[in-house]
Amino acid sequence: MNRYTAVAMGALAWLAVGTAGAEDKAAAAPPISAEQQAQMAAFEKASTPRAEHKQLEYFAGNWTTKTQVWMDPNAPAQETTGTSKSDVVYGGRYISTTYVGTFWGQPFTGQGLLGFDNVRGKFFSTWADSMSTGFWLAWGNYDKASNSWTFHGEMPDMMKPSTMVKVRQVIRIVDPKSYGFDWYETRDGKETKTMTISYQRQ
Repeated sequence: MNRYTAVAMGALAWLAVGTAGAEDKAAAAPPISAEQQAQMAAFEKASTPRAEHKQLEYFAGNWTTKTQVWMDPNAPAQETTGTSKSDVVYGGRYISTTYVGTFWGQPFTGQGLLGFDNVRGKFFSTWADSMSTGFWLAWGNYDKASNSWTFHGEMPDMMKPSTMVKVRQVIRIVDPKSYGFDWYETRDGKETKTMTISYQRQ
Protein backbone atom coordinates (compact mmCIF):
# COMPACT_ATOMS: atom_id res chain seq x y z
CA MET A 1 0.00 0.00 0.00
CA ASN A 2 1.52 3.31 -1.03
CA ARG A 3 1.25 6.54 0.91
CA TYR A 4 -1.62 8.01 -1.14
CA THR A 5 -3.71 4.82 -0.92
CA ALA A 6 -3.31 4.78 2.86
CA VAL A 7 -4.48 8.39 3.13
CA ALA A 8 -7.53 7.71 0.94
CA MET A 9 -8.52 4.64 2.95
CA GLY A 10 -8.12 6.61 6.15
CA ALA A 11 -10.43 9.34 4.84
CA LEU A 12 -13.07 6.78 3.86
CA ALA A 13 -12.88 5.21 7.27
CA TRP A 14 -13.36 8.63 8.91
CA LEU A 15 -16.38 9.35 6.73
CA ALA A 16 -17.87 5.98 7.61
CA VAL A 17 -17.47 6.67 11.30
CA GLY A 18 -18.98 10.16 10.91
CA THR A 19 -21.97 8.80 9.03
CA ALA A 20 -22.54 6.10 11.59
CA GLY A 21 -22.34 8.71 14.35
CA ALA A 22 -24.99 10.87 12.63
CA GLU A 23 -27.26 7.85 12.23
CA ASP A 24 -26.80 7.00 15.90
CA LYS A 25 -27.72 10.59 16.90
CA ALA A 26 -30.80 10.50 14.67
CA ALA A 27 -31.83 7.19 16.16
CA ALA A 28 -31.27 8.56 19.65
CA ALA A 29 -33.40 11.70 19.05
CA PRO A 30 -36.50 11.66 21.26
CA PRO A 31 -39.81 11.07 19.46
CA ILE A 32 -42.16 14.02 18.90
CA SER A 33 -44.72 14.19 21.67
CA ALA A 34 -48.47 14.22 21.05
CA GLU A 35 -48.55 17.86 22.17
CA GLN A 36 -45.84 18.81 19.68
CA GLN A 37 -47.66 16.96 16.90
CA ALA A 38 -50.83 18.87 17.78
CA GLN A 39 -48.90 22.16 17.71
CA MET A 40 -47.47 21.33 14.28
CA ALA A 41 -50.93 20.46 12.96
CA ALA A 42 -52.37 23.69 14.37
CA PHE A 43 -49.56 25.72 12.80
CA GLU A 44 -50.15 24.11 9.42
CA LYS A 45 -53.88 24.80 9.65
CA ALA A 46 -53.28 28.42 10.66
CA SER A 47 -50.76 29.12 7.91
CA THR A 48 -52.25 27.32 4.91
CA PRO A 49 -54.18 29.52 2.40
CA ARG A 50 -57.85 28.62 2.11
CA ALA A 51 -60.76 29.30 -0.25
CA GLU A 52 -61.22 32.70 1.43
CA HIS A 53 -57.74 33.73 0.33
CA LYS A 54 -58.37 32.54 -3.22
CA GLN A 55 -61.57 34.58 -3.23
CA LEU A 56 -59.61 37.78 -2.55
CA GLU A 57 -57.52 37.31 -5.70
CA TYR A 58 -60.32 39.15 -7.52
CA PHE A 59 -58.74 42.41 -6.33
CA ALA A 60 -55.32 41.72 -7.90
CA GLY A 61 -54.49 43.99 -10.82
CA ASN A 62 -54.37 47.64 -11.85
CA TRP A 63 -57.34 49.93 -11.26
CA THR A 64 -58.36 53.52 -11.92
CA THR A 65 -60.29 55.22 -9.12
CA LYS A 66 -62.83 57.97 -8.61
CA THR A 67 -63.17 59.15 -5.01
CA GLN A 68 -65.84 61.27 -3.34
CA VAL A 69 -65.26 62.64 0.18
CA TRP A 70 -67.85 64.49 2.28
CA MET A 71 -66.21 66.71 4.91
CA ASP A 72 -69.66 68.19 5.57
CA PRO A 73 -72.74 66.06 4.84
CA ASN A 74 -74.60 69.22 3.77
CA ALA A 75 -71.88 70.29 1.30
CA PRO A 76 -70.93 68.85 -2.10
CA ALA A 77 -68.38 66.03 -2.11
CA GLN A 78 -64.75 66.62 -2.97
CA GLU A 79 -63.94 64.51 -6.03
CA THR A 80 -60.53 63.17 -7.02
CA THR A 81 -59.09 60.47 -9.27
CA GLY A 82 -56.20 58.09 -8.78
CA THR A 83 -54.75 54.67 -9.47
CA SER A 84 -54.56 51.54 -7.39
CA LYS A 85 -52.34 48.49 -7.84
CA SER A 86 -52.97 45.26 -5.94
CA ASP A 87 -50.79 42.15 -5.84
CA VAL A 88 -51.14 38.67 -4.37
CA VAL A 89 -48.26 38.29 -1.90
CA TYR A 90 -46.76 35.70 0.46
CA GLY A 91 -47.95 32.67 -1.42
CA GLY A 92 -51.55 33.81 -1.81
CA ARG A 93 -52.04 34.79 1.83
CA TYR A 94 -52.64 38.53 1.38
CA ILE A 95 -53.60 41.19 -1.15
CA SER A 96 -51.19 44.14 -0.97
CA THR A 97 -52.53 47.42 -2.37
CA THR A 98 -50.77 50.69 -3.21
CA TYR A 99 -52.90 53.75 -3.98
CA VAL A 100 -51.66 56.93 -5.65
CA GLY A 101 -53.77 60.05 -5.99
CA THR A 102 -54.42 63.46 -4.45
CA PHE A 103 -56.26 64.76 -1.40
CA TRP A 104 -56.94 68.42 -0.59
CA GLY A 105 -54.89 69.26 -3.66
CA GLN A 106 -51.82 67.47 -2.30
CA PRO A 107 -50.12 64.26 -3.50
CA PHE A 108 -51.45 61.28 -1.57
CA THR A 109 -50.26 57.67 -1.34
CA GLY A 110 -51.47 54.80 0.78
CA GLN A 111 -50.87 51.11 1.35
CA GLY A 112 -53.12 48.39 2.67
CA LEU A 113 -53.41 44.67 3.22
CA LEU A 114 -56.52 42.59 2.73
CA GLY A 115 -56.60 39.05 4.05
CA PHE A 116 -58.29 36.29 5.99
CA ASP A 117 -57.09 35.16 9.42
CA ASN A 118 -57.52 31.39 9.69
CA VAL A 119 -57.25 31.46 13.49
CA ARG A 120 -59.88 34.16 14.07
CA GLY A 121 -62.01 33.03 11.14
CA LYS A 122 -62.41 36.62 9.94
CA PHE A 123 -61.36 38.84 7.07
CA PHE A 124 -59.30 41.92 7.89
CA SER A 125 -58.34 45.22 6.27
CA THR A 126 -55.37 47.44 7.12
CA TRP A 127 -54.31 50.89 5.93
CA ALA A 128 -51.50 53.45 6.34
CA ASP A 129 -50.92 56.55 4.22
CA SER A 130 -48.90 59.69 3.63
CA MET A 131 -51.34 61.97 5.46
CA SER A 132 -51.46 60.20 8.82
CA THR A 133 -49.23 58.66 11.46
CA GLY A 134 -51.73 56.06 12.60
CA PHE A 135 -52.59 52.56 11.47
CA TRP A 136 -56.03 51.29 10.48
CA LEU A 137 -57.20 47.77 11.26
CA ALA A 138 -60.73 46.42 10.86
CA TRP A 139 -62.23 42.93 11.04
CA GLY A 140 -65.13 41.69 8.97
CA ASN A 141 -67.10 39.02 7.15
CA TYR A 142 -68.19 38.21 3.62
CA ASP A 143 -71.84 38.18 2.52
CA LYS A 144 -72.45 35.96 -0.49
CA ALA A 145 -75.89 37.40 -1.28
CA SER A 146 -74.51 40.92 -1.85
CA ASN A 147 -71.03 39.78 -2.89
CA SER A 148 -69.53 42.18 -0.37
CA TRP A 149 -67.28 42.36 2.68
CA THR A 150 -68.23 44.44 5.71
CA PHE A 151 -65.53 45.48 8.20
CA HIS A 152 -65.87 47.18 11.56
CA GLY A 153 -63.21 49.19 13.35
CA GLU A 154 -62.66 52.43 15.19
CA MET A 155 -60.32 55.40 15.11
CA PRO A 156 -59.57 58.32 17.42
CA ASP A 157 -61.31 61.61 16.65
CA MET A 158 -58.56 64.07 15.60
CA MET A 159 -60.38 66.92 17.36
CA LYS A 160 -61.05 64.82 20.48
CA PRO A 161 -58.28 62.18 20.68
CA SER A 162 -59.86 60.54 23.72
CA THR A 163 -63.03 59.86 21.72
CA MET A 164 -63.19 56.85 19.42
CA VAL A 165 -65.20 56.99 16.20
CA LYS A 166 -66.83 53.76 15.06
CA VAL A 167 -66.31 52.99 11.38
CA ARG A 168 -68.05 50.60 9.01
CA GLN A 169 -66.19 49.80 5.80
CA VAL A 170 -67.89 48.01 2.89
CA ILE A 171 -66.18 46.56 -0.19
CA ARG A 172 -68.66 45.36 -2.81
CA ILE A 173 -67.96 43.66 -6.13
CA VAL A 174 -70.11 45.09 -8.92
CA ASP A 175 -68.86 42.95 -11.80
CA PRO A 176 -65.56 41.42 -13.01
CA LYS A 177 -64.22 44.86 -13.93
CA SER A 178 -65.49 47.11 -11.17
CA TYR A 179 -65.96 47.28 -7.42
CA GLY A 180 -66.88 49.87 -4.85
CA PHE A 181 -65.63 50.96 -1.44
CA ASP A 182 -67.80 52.81 1.09
CA TRP A 183 -66.70 54.33 4.40
CA TYR A 184 -69.22 55.19 7.16
CA GLU A 185 -68.52 57.00 10.42
CA THR A 186 -70.74 57.07 13.51
CA ARG A 187 -70.66 60.36 15.40
CA ASP A 188 -73.10 61.39 18.12
CA GLY A 189 -74.96 58.14 17.54
CA LYS A 190 -75.56 58.82 13.84
CA GLU A 191 -73.90 56.91 11.01
CA THR A 192 -72.95 58.92 7.91
CA LYS A 193 -71.20 57.95 4.69
CA THR A 194 -68.08 60.12 4.45
CA MET A 195 -66.28 58.50 1.50
CA THR A 196 -66.92 56.31 -1.50
CA ILE A 197 -64.46 55.04 -4.12
CA SER A 198 -65.29 53.48 -7.48
CA TYR A 199 -62.67 51.12 -8.98
CA GLN A 200 -62.43 50.23 -12.66
CA ARG A 201 -60.06 47.54 -13.84
CA GLN A 202 -57.49 48.76 -16.37
